Amino acid sequence: MSNNAGKVVCVTGASGYIASWLVKLLLLRGYTVKATVRDINDPKKLDHLLELEGAKERLQLCKANLLEEGSFDSAVEGCEGVFHTASPCIFNVKDPQIELIDPAVKGTLNILKSCAKSPSLKRVILTSSMAAVLYNGKPITPDVVVDETWFSKADFCKESELWSSYELSKTLAEDAAWKFVRENNIDMVVINPGVVLGPLLQPSLNQTSATILTLINGEQMLLNPCVGWIHVKDVANAHIQAFDISSASGRYCLVERVAHFSDIVKITQEIFPTLPLPEKFVEDESLVPQFQVSKEKAMTLGIEFIPLDVAVKETVESLKEKKFLNL
Repeated sequence: MSNNAGKVVCVTGASGYIASWLVKLLLLRGYTVKATVRDINDPKKLDHLLELEGAKERLQLCKANLLEEGSFDSAVEGCEGVFHTASPCIFNVKDPQIELIDPAVKGTLNILKSCAKSPSLKRVILTSSMAAVLYNGKPITPDVVVDETWFSKADFCKESELWSSYELSKTLAEDAAWKFVRENNIDMVVINPGVVLGPLLQPSLNQTSATILTLINGEQMLLNPCVGWIHVKDVANAHIQAFDISSASGRYCLVERVAHFSDIVKITQEIFPTLPLPEKFVEDESLVPQFQVSKEKAMTLGIEFIPLDVAVKETVESLKEKKFLNL
């Protein structure tokens, strides 16, 4: 902890799922954290952060809005590191441009513009997604190993009419970020996690936990996509390690295991045999088949990977504890 005493970092969208864990672990490591939120007077968004160990001494709340250029200037000022996690993660949208793409792309650029003004800044850590990695038209089969050299293509996302515009928003945001940091000589490292599971710190239900909740609530006819999964603690740790380790660079894919939704149901059934789980899935040939994701680069950050069954178990237990799952 003493090594980080006096070090100041910023976490955007601090009340979110990944960001809350990031704030928690940064405080535990002795950092002073400037946490940005849209409303600093909303106890539902803030109480869980204010209750974290070290928050009273080293947590500063800052009001900022993704779509307001300059609103992050004061939050970024004096920081050595900026962790940009704030970006909408919603799958059912009415207006993708307004609800997803503008906040993701314009928000990222607004934060980077603030970073470009800060003489104290050493590195930006951007929370991207495997959604910005996988969708490029390359064939995906069980023997294919996806790694950090893969980049999703915006045109492919648009042409494919993907099941949400989340993939497009993350692809466009990461592309815009790389262009900006190269033009402005900013040191940036990108974290590309799969679907994130694990305990919730925030009181609200985030999108990926809602997906698990839908599964265990016994929906009988579901699509059965195959995606990469990762524990939220590994994601938060990877962000901090990517800042702490001076040699860290480029992108880091974070996937503990690739599995179909039906595999998640099987794991849940083994751990919680009394849950009313779905019995049948609708298979869709257009959905991603089984594939592999390289762990080689992520392991250089010291990530040991919490097993998927632990992530599922802790997610379900957290949903029960937070009263989202009434059993």
